[in-house]
Amino acid sequence: MSTYLYRLARWCYGHRRLVLAGWLVVAAVVVTLSVLGNGTENNNITIPGTESQNVVNLLKEKIPAFSGAQTQVVFAASGQQSVTSPANEKAIDSAIKQLAKVPQVAQVSNPILTRNISPDGKVALATLLWNTPAANVQNSSLSDMQTAAAPAQQAGLQVQYGGAVYPDWNPKVTETPELIGIIIAFFILLITFSSLIAGLLPILSALIGVAITVTGITALAAVFNIATVSTTVAIMLGLSTGIDYGLFILSRHRAQVLAGRPVDESVATAVGKAGSSVVFAGATVIVALAGLSVVGIPFLMTMGLVAAAAVAVSVLIALTLLPALLGFAGEKVTHFIGSRRKTGRVGHGERVARRSATQPGSTAGAAWGRFVTRFRIPVLIGGLALGAVIAIPALGMNLGLPSAASQPTSSTARQAYDLVSEHFGPGYNGPLLITANPVTSAKEVAGITGRLAKVPGVVTAKPSAFQNQTAVIQVIPTTGPTDSATTNLVNKIRGERVQLAGQPGVSLLVGGTTASNIDVSAKLSAALPIFLIVVAGLAFILLTFAFRTILVPIKSILGFLLSVVAALGAEVAVFQWGWLNGLLGVTKSSVTLSYLPTILVAIIFGLSSDYEVFVVSRIKEDFTKTGDARGAVERGTGVSVRVVSAAATIMFVIFCAFLTLKLVQVKPIALSFAVGVAVDAFVVRLTLVPAIMAIVGKNFWYHPKWFTRYVPDPDIEGAQLEKRLAERRVPVSPARGTTAR
Repeated sequence: MSTYLYRLARWCYGHRRLVLAGWLVVAAVVVTLSVLGNGTENNNITIPGTESQNVVNLLKEKIPAFSGAQTQVVFAASGQQSVTSPANEKAIDSAIKQLAKVPQVAQVSNPILTRNISPDGKVALATLLWNTPAANVQNSSLSDMQTAAAPAQQAGLQVQYGGAVYPDWNPKVTETPELIGIIIAFFILLITFSSLIAGLLPILSALIGVAITVTGITALAAVFNIATVSTTVAIMLGLSTGIDYGLFILSRHRAQVLAGRPVDESVATAVGKAGSSVVFAGATVIVALAGLSVVGIPFLMTMGLVAAAAVAVSVLIALTLLPALLGFAGEKVTHFIGSRRKTGRVGHGERVARRSATQPGSTAGAAWGRFVTRFRIPVLIGGLALGAVIAIPALGMNLGLPSAASQPTSSTARQAYDLVSEHFGPGYNGPLLITANPVTSAKEVAGITGRLAKVPGVVTAKPSAFQNQTAVIQVIPTTGPTDSATTNLVNKIRGERVQLAGQPGVSLLVGGTTASNIDVSAKLSAALPIFLIVVAGLAFILLTFAFRTILVPIKSILGFLLSVVAALGAEVAVFQWGWLNGLLGVTKSSVTLSYLPTILVAIIFGLSSDYEVFVVSRIKEDFTKTGDARGAVERGTGVSVRVVSAAATIMFVIFCAFLTLKLVQVKPIALSFAVGVAVDAFVVRLTLVPAIMAIVGKNFWYHPKWFTRYVPDPDIEGAQLEKRLAERRVPVSPARGTTAR
């Protein structure tokens, strides 16, 4: 593989104007499609085949008004007032009439007429039904909804909105996190290279890739249902992997040029060697993300595919566009900040870089490599203990989908949630919708309603609609939507549906937002083990092929599991337990996102393979040359520390930057990714991996003879490439004083 990548890089270097123009044309085409398509992402999550989704399908056919999204409109009186005072009743009635006229509204209940008023008379709760799913509710309709409530607000009532759809329920993803991440990444690269040009190139190539990815997703959103969180994950991965892959190649190229290798050959050789690591690392990430398709959940499949596309673009750009950009830069990548070429002044950064290139054993990274190999057993024990301590909170993980209680206190959904919980009870924030079909009389409906009301854990049950032999009964639990007791109630009703129906042939289905969230969590939990086996199996095959030994993939998988559990432990500590939540600007939640472990497995496994491939390939490259197993670990780790540390720090910063977004679903993902990458890079790949390899020694590279015979060598460390290049360097007559190539 290294030979093919070498040839590709030489071609891209020699045709750099054509390559740059080609990528710019691709970007222009994708941007045009994005503008013409005008697609938008959304936060709507559905899973076909679940009971809650079957309720939606039944209501679409029988009672269309109840098949769309719902919004709770909360009217709250202040001070000593009551919502039932004549003035407030008049204001609420006027607001309800205006709400009924809002576009896309199917119907809205008047809490004064339905007596949906809290026992203390302070809060009235209206239910607004939309004629379309949540993803299709227009922002203009939500704005009109707020305007329609003006009479109530003018009367002094507080009006808040909750439910499935509310104002700002689907906030736009801003560019702030990317800008923060890019700025900090640039400073990290400046510190790493002490060069303005070298610091800019990985960021420039990554930005082109992210622009193509994001606009491509927007274009696809006009045709497919793409969740907002999918776009955010794709941006995070596209930006971080784009910079990292560029950094891997650029660091090797720059070291080679500083050591005296010509620029053109250095570019090609760097891509041939480091590019092989990029290909296998990227392939592992793509396999892991595409593996989300086997889970059988549409929004996760979409998330995985768009994120995999982002990583694929990053790989292609690193292998083609970056060599072209390095061709334009020439020797400027070795120009240092603080140095003066005309006067001969050498800055500190140049001294450090040249010493690192010519004397790799003198660097801080080399000192770390020596430390880890010398104290390999204590280092192994200490690293495992540190990872285990960070992972301990994961034992208390409670999976689910967050309710409005996880929103910031400034959110209208959070304020509505708190008002309803305080004045009605927590169960009113997560009503269950029970459908009964077929039923022929109101008496049958009343009988079913009465039996449902007597189920332990139910506050009240009342019929909401009866049409086309289908009844809708609203059941209010005693507990909140994310409480485990509510899950038990849903399961109990489903388990006793025959008795509750009262007669054969009547089907009872449990739906609503709360039941839907429970169904999503249950299906995700059931799919996780299958997904883990599929991804680990494919990655095992890929890494075994890359390194030609089964110990590398086994070690990689075990290390990745430690990183994942540590990331989940940090997420539980911050989001469920509330540790440092004020400092990090997050809201405490009673649950961990039910789909977080699944996407964390995919992404951390893929990203961990980046560092695994880079570090182990440098060790194998040294071992192939010297045959000194322990020395190869020491030297290979030493030359990897600076680059892997910079790459991991950049990823960590980019992920942390996304904590600034308002999206509740993104914050735990961002924190988990950040912690997972940090633990994997610094604790696992730069500490535990070299310690284990130093302990095992030469046996680490063992593989049976049949493996050598039947499995081709991808030459990930570039040994075959160096051999071919050496054979091409034929000495000529001393009189000519040159070397033919």
